[in-house]
Amino acid sequence: MKMKNQNKIFEHAKVDIGYEDLDAETTSNGRTYSTPNGKSYPSVTTVLSILNEDIIKAWRDRVGEEEANRISGKASNRGTRVHSIVEKYLNNEDTTKFLPHIRQSLENLKPVLDENITTIYGLEVPLFSEHLGVAGRCDCIAEFNGVPSIIDFKTSRYIKKKEKISNYFAQGAAYSIMWEERTGLTAPNIVIIMDVDHEKPSVFVEHRDNWTELLHNTIKEYRTRKMFGH
Repeated sequence: MKMKNQNKIFEHAKVDIGYEDLDAETTSNGRTYSTPNGKSYPSVTTVLSILNEDIIKAWRDRVGEEEANRISGKASNRGTRVHSIVEKYLNNEDTTKFLPHIRQSLENLKPVLDENITTIYGLEVPLFSEHLGVAGRCDCIAEFNGVPSIIDFKTSRYIKKKEKISNYFAQGAAYSIMWEERTGLTAPNIVIIMDVDHEKPSVFVEHRDNWTELLHNTIKEYRTRKMFGH
């Protein structure tokens, strides 16, 4: 039994994917990854960004470029720090050196992490798919409620509805396909765990097969745009 104020010790069973990491390059056109077989693939987040580009452009036009950059920068910084503290916690490492508001985010997420995640197969896993022609880095692959799952950690200033985060599920579907292609192991569920300002975390669990059509269609659209120089 876990004593009060004592962190859970997570079990790890790291899976060998055949390489240590993928070299990444970020430009104004997005991020690409170089694979061990000498190919270069766009990141899945870069590809899927076309799903929300109209909404983001309208928002930037409404609030102004300077304010949009300020909000985006702040959100990105917080997201990076929350990812880092969650990764350390799941790795059974010390998390006391983070800023208080980031430690509070972890405290908010702990019940979800502790109650649902058991065996962890990998954290910050670099993956690619020759079939899809995309690559990326998956936050966590682990047993969630007893089912091997792709787990992604997100942050938000407000509660988001499922229909507003289809790109997250398509991203998870891509990681699931990449994982199976690289290891021969299945992780059929996509789990999105979202730390929400001043609210309890939002947790979404979806089956990969519900989102592969959107993923394939978006990759096709991305390639078409690249072909015609859009």
